[in-house]
Amino acid sequence: MFNPAGNHIPPNVRKIHLIAACGTGMGALACMLGEMGFHVTGSDHNVYPPMSHFLMEKGVTLFDGYRAANLDNSPDLIVIGNAVSRGNVEAEEVLKRGMAYCSMPQALNHFAGHGKKKIVVTGTHGKTTTASLIAHILHFAGLDPTFMIGGIIKGFQSNYRIGKGSWIIIEGDEYDTAFFDKGPKFMHYPPDVAVITGVEFDHADIFRDLPHIKDFFRKFVNKISRESLILACAQGNTLSDILPAAKCHIEYYGINEEEYPLAWSFSGLARESAKTRFTLINPAKESCTVKTSMMGSHNALNTIAAFGAAKRAGVADEVILDALNHFKGIRRRQEIRGIKNGITVMDDFAHHPSAVRETIAAVKPFFTGGRLIAVFEPRTNSSMRDIFQADYAASFDDADIACVREPSMLEKIPENERLSTKQMVMDIAKRGVDAFYFEDTCQIIDFIVKSARPQDVVLIMSNGGFDNIHEQLLEQL
Repeated sequence: MFNPAGNHIPPNVRKIHLIAACGTGMGALACMLGEMGFHVTGSDHNVYPPMSHFLMEKGVTLFDGYRAANLDNSPDLIVIGNAVSRGNVEAEEVLKRGMAYCSMPQALNHFAGHGKKKIVVTGTHGKTTTASLIAHILHFAGLDPTFMIGGIIKGFQSNYRIGKGSWIIIEGDEYDTAFFDKGPKFMHYPPDVAVITGVEFDHADIFRDLPHIKDFFRKFVNKISRESLILACAQGNTLSDILPAAKCHIEYYGINEEEYPLAWSFSGLARESAKTRFTLINPAKESCTVKTSMMGSHNALNTIAAFGAAKRAGVADEVILDALNHFKGIRRRQEIRGIKNGITVMDDFAHHPSAVRETIAAVKPFFTGGRLIAVFEPRTNSSMRDIFQADYAASFDDADIACVREPSMLEKIPENERLSTKQMVMDIAKRGVDAFYFEDTCQIIDFIVKSARPQDVVLIMSNGGFDNIHEQLLEQL
């Protein structure tokens, strides 16, 4: 019997068990709790390296598979991940025994976020990059922040950190929280600074449409205290019916002043050797020159948002600029995996049509000597659906060659809602890009090995492992 009263965090918690412990967020939480001195155990249906080894090295006891017996050490609190559904034998046992349980964001906010000022980064795109930049700047400035982010920051080789400082940086995911809480995770993080990078339709498996997503963002904004600050991206005009709910001060950032007066903006974006350079204009209309290793106007927007958040945290301009110049990047965000015979293989997490378009446009100017070969695997619940059928065609306009793989998990999508990758390839070709359809990853690798030339860049975009295509390709080039 489902008992919502069990959803709470009791006092004097010592032993914590995580159900679905091997996910990126849950795994990071398990490690954070262990470092904070709790006795942590976890279970998952698919316990395998490298996450299993990583968790065990951090002192987390792991159970392979879900079963009632995993709860026999009587933990004080159960954290149930959003990968777990009703009917899961272990979760059902938690309810049957009347044990205290909570969600991942509830636990993160209660334990790691307790007593700290929160910078919460939300929005459809750029969350991981913006949050990583903020964490890096605050750490570089000596503020010793705590953070939990959806990507591995290269300077830390981790997506989490327990710091002793007064700030915590959280990537505020809009995906659902748990089977007992279908609202977005970001609803659990009351921010002192909220960054909203923009809102587009995504996650078609849990949201009906764009108004449905906007409704949750509106509720989030409405909860933010008057003393807090919202840094909102003005590009795309997607926040006009969300931000009127705000009670606090809003600083808009963007490229061009249109509907909103911009507090933060940039101009003069240019390539400088292996760096990007642009002029940043602050709310006082003062300017400074920013240098960063990240490419593209979308990353310039992420950077000025991070600059604004760091200023709110009290970091001086010159320290922020120095920190940005030393930022080493994030895994799977424009990450060069290797260069063989003059051919560069790059990995990126892009999967939404807007992200694919911006990533290709950002990378292209840095590799002018050869062609840009864009390799794409539709893998998310939304990208495998026909909702983006027309949008994807225009996303590849700046590529020289487009290689699109048939989704490997298309059977998860109802037949009448599936993306047609063959039609997508034909639509891309109609726009003047050489486009090719492939049934599997091996075919893509064979094609690139035969057709790639020195100075070409192979930009591989997927939110999954993509059959380890990067290493396979580098081995065969």
